[in-house]
Amino acid sequence: MILAQSLTIDTVLVNNCIQFTTWGFSSLLLAEIVRDAYHALCHQITWLAKWHNKHHAVYKRDLTLISQKAYVDSQLYHDIVESVILVVILTIIALLAHQWGLWLGVAYAVTFLYGASLRYFQGTIDTDYNHLPGALDTIPSVLWVNRSYHWRHHFDDVNAYYSGVFPLVDKILGTGLSLKGKTVALTGASGALGQALAAELLKHNAKIVALTTNPEKIAIQPRLKVVKWELGNETQLQESLEKVDILIINHGVNVYGNRNSTDIYNSYQINTFSALKLIDIFSATVTGPQDKATKEIWVNTSEAEVSPALSPLYELSKRALGDIVTLKRLDQNCVIRKLILGPFKSQLNPYGVMSANQVAKGILFFAKRDFRNIIVTVNPLTYILFPIKELSTWLYYRIFSKRMKSK
Repeated sequence: MILAQSLTIDTVLVNNCIQFTTWGFSSLLLAEIVRDAYHALCHQITWLAKWHNKHHAVYKRDLTLISQKAYVDSQLYHDIVESVILVVILTIIALLAHQWGLWLGVAYAVTFLYGASLRYFQGTIDTDYNHLPGALDTIPSVLWVNRSYHWRHHFDDVNAYYSGVFPLVDKILGTGLSLKGKTVALTGASGALGQALAAELLKHNAKIVALTTNPEKIAIQPRLKVVKWELGNETQLQESLEKVDILIINHGVNVYGNRNSTDIYNSYQINTFSALKLIDIFSATVTGPQDKATKEIWVNTSEAEVSPALSPLYELSKRALGDIVTLKRLDQNCVIRKLILGPFKSQLNPYGVMSANQVAKGILFFAKRDFRNIIVTVNPLTYILFPIKELSTWLYYRIFSKRMKSK
């Protein structure tokens, strides 16, 4: 009895700990939102931009410094000012809310002020990890802002990629991927989704390379180039893909209920192995010092990865493609996005419940928010089943496969 009394849980203490943790976590989140929102405003408000532009004027494309003096000045007019504003705002919020956990956010903000002050007085770049010079040897992270992610803000599109540590604000604003000025190659360009995607990409000021076996079906228009290709001749596209930023693999075939050997071969050849060849050809073009930051592959694997499509060979070949893409992602040669799409009206599926235009808009909505697995479907189960399938498959492949070093 005495032992039981001594082990009695202090509910007040537990509640206080939970409350402190909750407010503390919220304060860190708030700090990032305030900091990144201020950064976004610096690109919209003229008098803030004058100070912020000192920061942008410091770096060359390889992130080496234009001059030491320019770097030191940028710390004073941008980093220190930004950090002071962050500390002041969070301190006011903590004082008004009377929650001890909020002071964790203030302490977090002070670390940014300390780092900026250190860089200003000592003129060192060591604590400025997102601006360290050199080639970009990793792809942009989806969970936090690394060098490759932030480099794009300086040299891809200054009106995007605002986030500094966690990419939350970019996901909210739709600035996690800029399509402006990008050259996008698109297979299956004469199909319903291909034409809808091309139209939406043009609205976002992208340049289109339409890869198709039916060039006569595509209307010529500004910023759209048509390139004819045939199945089995993927290597002939290598020159066209050299200057492409984003490759969208969108072609496919649906033999419905057929199951003879010819249909089996054609389904895998078109839906799986042709896509694999294009992935490998495009991956070989990722050679420049900044290519890992800007080059991407988008693969239409379909929700057939996890759901029936009433076409066994379509499901089998698309699932094989989906698993190969998961395997390829482990190499992290460039960003690879999966397009997990539900049934939309097209030549492959005249009974689709969505329109190709709706699907194309949905794809770009999530792509601009840097979703690596883009699900656009009316089937709610896909939103539950696919993440489970993808995570378990990725984990299995990561444990039991390895990348062979080229000789």
